[in-house]
Amino acid sequence: MKKLVIGILAHVDAGKTTLSEALLYTSGTLRKLGRVDHADAFLDTDVQERERGITIFSKQALMSTEKLDITLLDTPGHVDFSAEMERTLQVLDYAILVISGTDGVQGHTRTLWKLLSRYEVPTFVFVNKMDLAGADRLQVMDQLHRGLGEGFVDFTMPDYLRDEAVAMCDEATLDYYLEHAEVSVEQTAELIANRRVFPCWFGAALRLDGVEDFLAGLETYTREPAHGRSFGARVFKITYDSKTNTRLTWIKVTGGTLRAKALLSGGEGEAHWEEKADQLRRYSGAKYQMTEEAAAGDVIAVTGLSHTRCGDGLGEETESPEPMLEPVINYQLILPDGVDPFNTLPRLKQLEEEDPMLRIVWNEQWKQIHVRLMGQVQHEVLKRLILDRFGMEVSFGKGSVIYKETIAEAVEGIGHYEPLRHYAEVHLLMEPGKRGSGIRVASMCSTDVLEAHWQQLVLTHLLEREHPGVLTGSGITDMKITLAIARAHQKHTEGGDFRQATYRAIRHGLMYAKNILLEPYYDFTIELPNECVGRAMTDVQAMGGTVNNPQPEGEMTLLTGYAPVAGLQDYWGEVTAYTRGRGRLSCALRGYEPCHEQDKVVEAIGYDPERDLENPVDSVFCAHGGGFTVKWDQVKEYAHLDSGLRLGEAEAPEEVVLSARVSAGKSYNGSLEQDKELMRIFERTYGKMDRQDYLYRSPARRDPDDSYTVRVRGLLPQYLLVDGYNIIFAWDDLKKLAQIDIAAARSALEDILHNYHGFHKCEIILVFDAYRVKGGRGSMEKHDGIYVVYTREAQTADNYIEQTTYQLARNCRVRVATSDNLEQMIILGHNAMYVSADAFRVEVEQTKMHISELIEGYNMRNSSAGKLRDVADRPQKT
Repeated sequence: MKKLVIGILAHVDAGKTTLSEALLYTSGTLRKLGRVDHADAFLDTDVQERERGITIFSKQALMSTEKLDITLLDTPGHVDFSAEMERTLQVLDYAILVISGTDGVQGHTRTLWKLLSRYEVPTFVFVNKMDLAGADRLQVMDQLHRGLGEGFVDFTMPDYLRDEAVAMCDEATLDYYLEHAEVSVEQTAELIANRRVFPCWFGAALRLDGVEDFLAGLETYTREPAHGRSFGARVFKITYDSKTNTRLTWIKVTGGTLRAKALLSGGEGEAHWEEKADQLRRYSGAKYQMTEEAAAGDVIAVTGLSHTRCGDGLGEETESPEPMLEPVINYQLILPDGVDPFNTLPRLKQLEEEDPMLRIVWNEQWKQIHVRLMGQVQHEVLKRLILDRFGMEVSFGKGSVIYKETIAEAVEGIGHYEPLRHYAEVHLLMEPGKRGSGIRVASMCSTDVLEAHWQQLVLTHLLEREHPGVLTGSGITDMKITLAIARAHQKHTEGGDFRQATYRAIRHGLMYAKNILLEPYYDFTIELPNECVGRAMTDVQAMGGTVNNPQPEGEMTLLTGYAPVAGLQDYWGEVTAYTRGRGRLSCALRGYEPCHEQDKVVEAIGYDPERDLENPVDSVFCAHGGGFTVKWDQVKEYAHLDSGLRLGEAEAPEEVVLSARVSAGKSYNGSLEQDKELMRIFERTYGKMDRQDYLYRSPARRDPDDSYTVRVRGLLPQYLLVDGYNIIFAWDDLKKLAQIDIAAARSALEDILHNYHGFHKCEIILVFDAYRVKGGRGSMEKHDGIYVVYTREAQTADNYIEQTTYQLARNCRVRVATSDNLEQMIILGHNAMYVSADAFRVEVEQTKMHISELIEGYNMRNSSAGKLRDVADRPQKT
């Protein structure tokens, strides 16, 4: 028996869920035929789905025939829930595309077809509602060929006509057909599997017309895909059990088998995780059965996994590509009075796990929660979902379009980060990419210049976040970013240094670039009375859109084209009004195009990249034992490296460029660090030299390419050890957060210590208890300058701190932040100092106040300097 995963897709109201019910009933899975309009459809299990009569969340049902064992996935048809549908496509063996016989190919149908092509899913077509007036078989076939492409064949035709049409889709099959006057079932199934042929059936699912023949076609013309022997699985959905709030990871097993209690792992580096698959649930509708083993081709929900996310690959399976569809409207989520946003945000993040496209974020500047949505219907569904799940009556602000930014010409970006005891410099080549290509990264830096692991770190930083542009602060896209050259310091470079240098290099390049603002566009279809055509065309042109030639259809006219989302966002209401309810607007996301009113939008948003302190455009260099900021337009003069890029300059004769910049006829002026680098290269080539330290040192010389540290004799290094859980449960805000999400509390404490470390420049070791973790070996990692330690099994944080204090206190100044009285006494006995949790909180608050004062003073100095320049520039009276 063939085991297949088949998904059903359609434009909204094409009868997709009705066909699912009909297939389940015809196969004998259901004894009673449910109906969407009666709110008793087997797969509409959610309350809102039954109330609205639409599919919101993808569901699965198990059905069997004599030849097939099918997992049927019913996906949302409304455009606002397209992201849910796209995630499901990644696990399908075959798809069923449902077309309305009366509506034909719609705008969203074209979007579905693009997605099916992208994920290379073999597709069967069922043309529904053929019992209604206006349904025309030939007209629908013509629309399929004109709107979606070639390969659609009517499989309800006589066999000889069907075989002839199939043969016309492939040259080799045509040769066979001309010789044998037929096409075999195996040949047809092969063409369908390779997406050369798309078989079509016609019927009326509500009346069960044509459903049995369609099911027979699935039995005949499908093939079970080959599966690997090693375990592999793909995560395509995250949900929570409505009764127990248990987290469910939905996977399709693509190879081997998975047994309950098996150990699964994922992620790399710091993000690596290992967890057990506690339960394996096989769902059909709202009910499920437990199973001890899932084989290749099974779709199951797994409990016990807390680190998985949509698109993850487990075992031998790779990660899914980035989704094509994304939200284009940003809303402010307004909480009820008295509700703490910091306590609410972790709970809302649960919704983001289920739908990653929501992008629920905290806007620090405006102290607001923002969420990204596809449209009005999703907005209403989310509001009800938050009420039902969390008991909160939230509201939303006015939606704003999500803009993006790109560049028109290639540019070099330089980022340098060199405060005291830190070092990294990065040069990036930034080039415009094709529209819709996103961000692509590469490296042309030699491993002789920068080791491979540092290069990989730079590429990771390029992709780990959405980098803001300099026009409106919107995310950048459609760009290829290549690492041209970079440098690390043998002693002082840390991972966080390259993050800072990489971010600054991107911003620096954008400041020099010719930037383009992009806005989202919809493809639209407007069906309206003939007398309203002029009004509609005028409106579309006024909003910056393009209209194709009108297509008269009796008393109605069909308008197609594309226009900005900002204009079409609420236009459906206007269409309904001026057509008196006879008009209909359908939209599908087209993608991003250049903004038709860029200057106006940029001015209205008023973003100033030089005032964005979280995303600096300047670089940090070092002189006289301290870091100083260099403005972005002077960074090239201070940079330590020459990338060799000469963008926009005439091509110079070929020449050898030495990194030490030695010129004929001039004395060598390299820095001490460059001298050491040249000596290391010499010794790697010719062997170790026994020599006196003859390198020339000039205490007075200082050039921009040099960096050194002056250490005052007698001033010992300072260490601060922090008892993590002791502090968390001593500070009220962290304690409240820990009761909701202990991981979030740990992360919040890390963020606080990052700021403290940046101001006080002391080494910080943050210690967390893990002594109860079975088999725990302990770990130490460095996160942006601070060490984070998890103790091993049977070792408490107190033990670790006491041992570390004893070792460090001989040659360093050591303080410990804890309120444990016994631990404080032991620390004093080790010649170290302690600070209580309350006293440390006061220090943290004072540090935060000092940082704010420094920033305010910096802004005031800049403002005063600007006023002085204005006065100096005024014409003098004579």
